[in-house]
Amino acid sequence: MKRILFIINPNSVKKNTVRISKAIESGINHKEFDVKVEYTKSANHAVSLSKSAVADGIEIIVAVGGDGTVNEVASQMINSDAILGIVPLGSGNGLARHLGISRNIEKAIDLINLQNTSVIDTGSINDKVFVSIAGVGFDALIAEKFAQGKQRGFIGYFKQVANEYLKYKPLEYKLIFYDGQIIEKKALFVAFANSNQFGYNTTIAPNAKIQDGLLDVCIIEKPSIFRIPHIANLLLLKMVDASPLVQIVKAQGLKIQRASEGNVNIDGEAISFGKELEIKINPLSLKIIINQNVSKV
Repeated sequence: MKRILFIINPNSVKKNTVRISKAIESGINHKEFDVKVEYTKSANHAVSLSKSAVADGIEIIVAVGGDGTVNEVASQMINSDAILGIVPLGSGNGLARHLGISRNIEKAIDLINLQNTSVIDTGSINDKVFVSIAGVGFDALIAEKFAQGKQRGFIGYFKQVANEYLKYKPLEYKLIFYDGQIIEKKALFVAFANSNQFGYNTTIAPNAKIQDGLLDVCIIEKPSIFRIPHIANLLLLKMVDASPLVQIVKAQGLKIQRASEGNVNIDGEAISFGKELEIKINPLSLKIIINQNVSKV
């Protein structure tokens, strides 16, 4: 039997606590798996639980929560034999959406039973792992405000954007790519996309592939208030790269310089970094259970 550990973030589960317990008990294939469940008790507890599980040789480690929980669990699994599973119960669920993993608890458990495993790229900023999306600028600010706010979900996220957008002043960034290209631009934000979206079906990098050994570096200039509906529509239609305010460069890595230290968005979590950042791809570094019906990963 394979050993499987479910690492559950109770802050994401909340009203689904009983449902997730029942889904694991009744839905998982107990003939195939020796099941263990752990609930996180504090920030970064998922990191230590995942690290111990990898060291113990547990075959499948399942992150139950949002993109932040997925990041914590996955960060300790890079280049290991352990396989990541996801039961997406967070707000954005960007990586799960990209991989075609259902937000329905029971269907996500069914997918784990199938064990359709692939190997995907991950990224890093100053050696801090991200699996889906990282970024500097406005998105990092919103990640910070969203974490501080009380309202979850898309409405909570949208309110933070509305509260901060008009007063936010774009910052100057210098991007030095590994291939020698240099871009200096004042931007609303710069996103480093491994998967194609932030979550909520907002696709920031329509052509991002999670197995191509490249990051999609998305440089977004600030649109006027009158152009926001158009940009929002392009995000939902997976056509944001059609806007003249958007420049996307595929790269193995780059260094970025900014005027001051500040937060970086790491898979939806705001983390403080210095003025200089090095962002790079880690090709095919994470084993993960995916939906085999998704044609383009």
